Amino acid sequence: MNRLVCLPLMAAAIAAPAAAMDQSLVKQFEKLDPQTRLEQRCDTEAMWKISADQSSFKPDKVIAYTFAEPVVDADNLKAPGAVFRSKGEWYKLKYKCSTGPDHIEVLSFNYKIGDLIPHDEWDAHYLYP
Repeated sequence: MNRLVCLPLMAAAIAAPAAAMDQSLVKQFEKLDPQTRLEQRCDTEAMWKISADQSSFKPDKVIAYTFAEPVVDADNLKAPGAVFRSKGEWYKLKYKCSTGPDHIEVLSFNYKIGDLIPHDEWDAHYLYP
């Protein structure tokens, strides 16, 4: 997967509900290759869900592959070793995401937040403040 892709409008889109995704964000997703689009779309969904479901977290970044490679099967992504950043701290995350064939519409999404990642482990996993 191309892991250097960054969507500049993604941070602004986090506050928007998933059902009302801005067309400019859709256009950015459409520019990505299908596998990268799946990962980026699911990462974005993780930020939206965590932000909506957990009032104490304000995620601004999700990485699907920090502790384990994601498992991709057609329109499904399982990220058992994901992480997310909230208020300058990193937390472990596991999620399962299913999309439509275009990898834009999320059909199902489940997640579990794990432990806070200690600062002394950040460098080993390429995490940053």
